[in-house]
Amino acid sequence: MNPKSLFKISCVAAAVGLLASCSQTPTAKTKATTATVAEDTAFSVNYEKFTLNNGLEVVLHQDHSDPITAVALTFHVGSARELEGRTGFAHLFEHLLFLESENLGKGGLDKMSSRIGGSGANGSTSRDRTNYFQTVPNDALEKMIWAEADKLGYFINTVTDAVLAKEKQVVKNEKRQGVDNQPYGHARYVIGKNLYPESHPYNWQVIGSLEDLQNATLQDVKDFYNKWYVPNNATLVIAGDFDPQQAKAWVHKYFDEIPRGDDIKPLEERPSDLEEIKKRFYEDNFARLPELRMVWPGVANFEDDAYALQILGELLAGSKESPLQKVLVDEKELTSDVYFYNSTSEIAGEVNLITRAYPGTDLDDVQAAVNEAFARFEKDGFSDDELKRVKAGLETEFYNGLSDVLGKAFQLAQYNIFAGDPGYINEDLQKSLAVTREDIMRVYNTYIKGQPFVATSFVPKGEQELALAGSAPAQVEEEVIVANGRGEDFELPAETEYARTPSSFDRSVEPAYGKAPVPAIPDVWQTQLQNGMAVSGINNTELPLVEFALTIKGGHLLETAEKSGTANLLAELLTRGTATKTPEQLQKAIDMLGASIHAGASSDSFTISGTTLSHNYAETMALVTELLLEPRWDVREFELAKQSTLSTLAQQKAEPNAIASIEFMKLLYGEDSILSIPATGTEASVNNVTMTDLKTYYENYLTPSVADFLIVGDVKQQQVTESLTELTAKWKAKQVALPDFGTPAKPDASKVYFYDVPGAKQSVLRFGYLALAETDADFYPATVMNYKLGGGGFASRLTQALREGKGYTYGIRSGFQGSDRVGPFQISSGVRTNVTYESAALVKEILEDYPASFTEEDLANTKSFMEKSTARQFETYGAKLNLLEKVTDYGWEPGYVNQRLETVKGMTVEEIKRLANTYADPEHMIWLVVGDAETQLPRLNDLGFGEPVLLNPAE
Repeated sequence: MNPKSLFKISCVAAAVGLLASCSQTPTAKTKATTATVAEDTAFSVNYEKFTLNNGLEVVLHQDHSDPITAVALTFHVGSARELEGRTGFAHLFEHLLFLESENLGKGGLDKMSSRIGGSGANGSTSRDRTNYFQTVPNDALEKMIWAEADKLGYFINTVTDAVLAKEKQVVKNEKRQGVDNQPYGHARYVIGKNLYPESHPYNWQVIGSLEDLQNATLQDVKDFYNKWYVPNNATLVIAGDFDPQQAKAWVHKYFDEIPRGDDIKPLEERPSDLEEIKKRFYEDNFARLPELRMVWPGVANFEDDAYALQILGELLAGSKESPLQKVLVDEKELTSDVYFYNSTSEIAGEVNLITRAYPGTDLDDVQAAVNEAFARFEKDGFSDDELKRVKAGLETEFYNGLSDVLGKAFQLAQYNIFAGDPGYINEDLQKSLAVTREDIMRVYNTYIKGQPFVATSFVPKGEQELALAGSAPAQVEEEVIVANGRGEDFELPAETEYARTPSSFDRSVEPAYGKAPVPAIPDVWQTQLQNGMAVSGINNTELPLVEFALTIKGGHLLETAEKSGTANLLAELLTRGTATKTPEQLQKAIDMLGASIHAGASSDSFTISGTTLSHNYAETMALVTELLLEPRWDVREFELAKQSTLSTLAQQKAEPNAIASIEFMKLLYGEDSILSIPATGTEASVNNVTMTDLKTYYENYLTPSVADFLIVGDVKQQQVTESLTELTAKWKAKQVALPDFGTPAKPDASKVYFYDVPGAKQSVLRFGYLALAETDADFYPATVMNYKLGGGGFASRLTQALREGKGYTYGIRSGFQGSDRVGPFQISSGVRTNVTYESAALVKEILEDYPASFTEEDLANTKSFMEKSTARQFETYGAKLNLLEKVTDYGWEPGYVNQRLETVKGMTVEEIKRLANTYADPEHMIWLVVGDAETQLPRLNDLGFGEPVLLNPAE
């Protein structure tokens, strides 16, 4: 998990305090909660809370901006409610509750989601809660309330030994994919085991242990469910476009008769009792960079000190001016980045430092640099501007967290459960904004300076000498690989017999749809500047937020193999200062606006994008203009950017998914094509790139004549064009000829390729070929064809067969990718190592059977999803930017979405069969496997595509 993503989640949680709340008038049957709106708060989210007699707490929030509604059911149970030796149960139920319930039948909510145009029913588990959520067209709200009630009161009887056996395999595959087969995947496990005593509920990980999971009996599972999955331990949030009185009536109808469970005693706070420094090291099979983590005991949710610790993390590591960045990155050149963030849970918290050093770096040197940075912080402190920078960032993070109704539902549920009231969001903000200089230094001295911590050194195999001195070996449970999967098979019966739970009405009747929603296509405005740059925008006043992207065609396509990665390095350098601003000054200027500006290069474009508050839009665009037109060309920053890129490339060499992506592109395009090389380049090419190369690319290829500026948010067209005045005047157009590399032919016959990663706990699969451009007439119809094959999540045959039917994988999907160039059709998955052949053979069988076995029922299901999901297609800022991208790149009218809808309506079974035979033919594909060759390579001979080719034979 990216540490910065963790910190951003933390920021959003704190920033949600900016929400003000009010209550609607409650009915006689409800108990309402009200809260006042702060006088200086311009933005508010209204809500109403009521409690059923059985203890279920319900929160309603109305948002009529789109004809959609989010439903989130959250239980106050996570891994912390488990017992030692019986771990992983809460996460197991995250899976089980989607499979079947008494009245929805097999496939449960997943199957219904595919019919009603839902976003894909999903869930997540933490130490302290488990949630289930989905966004649906608002005509399906009653169906969702009916389905969520079935989870709560009419589910557990459907869980049998066979169902449990199958889902154990799915969860174990998830652990292999996310932990065992990932670099540094065991780090959190080692931290938990050493930060907390064995009896502490945070000692084990949310996903649990494979042994505990395998040992779980059906009775264990039922006992856990009956204790924790009860109305008085749950919160239901409904957010979006709906009639609140009607919603209340449905909630009462479907939930009222579900009986209350036993009273549940709250957990008491239990901070870590760490008394001494603990150092542990682990030689990681997948690591190529040495990683240091230092974790100090912190505080629980909503403790006063949590707010100061959060801001402390940003002051220590969140900017170019911060001491950890200055010392470790700029001065000592030990790493490309360092993260310091506060994380809180219900009964304890942690303060985390994470950095991945450059290859071969001694982690003792890294820790010494950390101590030097701390000493500098103690001596120099921080400026008032730095504190303002951090607090300004909270506002933007807050609005980003509210850009869809599901984000609002999440936050309201979290506050209701852990603070006891959705209205705590007001107090939460005030505590964040009230943090003082004295608070920050106090928590630093209380929790960090001179305090014990757990330090983990995860180093590459054979490089133990890089670990911190005095480190003891970490105890990590490693799964033993066996050649095949015999002994882990199971058989799910076609039908399951179980006792049905009585109800006062017939719950087996699925509620009818409500009034069909009318999806609105956003109004798009377009213009062209005098220098040739096209500008497109959508005005959206839901939030005081703006997102933009300046995209310049070319990117990696304009490079040579010997200098590949040039555009990527140029993008890195443009954000590292301007002619008049040092890197620190530029970042400070951006952060003080509560904005973010990023630059990057892809295979066919160079993009500068960002997010800002609408009232800071003009100032943000002035900075974009400056960094584009007045590069700093800082030699030292260029060398640091190269070093960071080389470090990333080194890490990718051992990460199975990265290997699979890189090798698949080589096989698709051929070694001679620039597109067979990642946009970041290779170690050799990055080392070849000079500052002169960057300047040449900048002068020749960054031109408005091949540029589009896309913008969505609370900003008018006139404001946008005014903000681009300087760019129009000073950025001169040049002619750029984009190369045409042609398209490699479809394989004459399928071939199996294998890349060896010794000891891999999973095999990564990439099957496919170069198929279609998005501008091809068959592209969207082929996407429709693929829905039931592998594009429809749990509705797809690949998922139903490999995950639900066999338990081989945590997930598998297929899809078409393309632009105005031909892109691949690709099937991708990570499967249990010892069923590599079985998985590939099953995929082949499904592809072979798909055209002939596609039915009218399949077509009806596909059409239902495609038609109904249009209600939520433009909810987010990202979706609106994507619409603008299609309009500008391909010259399509915004109404192209209606044309696609007509395509769906006119689709026939015969057309699906034609498309499947043409574009999903297993006999003309590349079949790539990345895994353990010793145990799995020989077995792939039986796939029928000849002897597999080993791509990295031992020297």
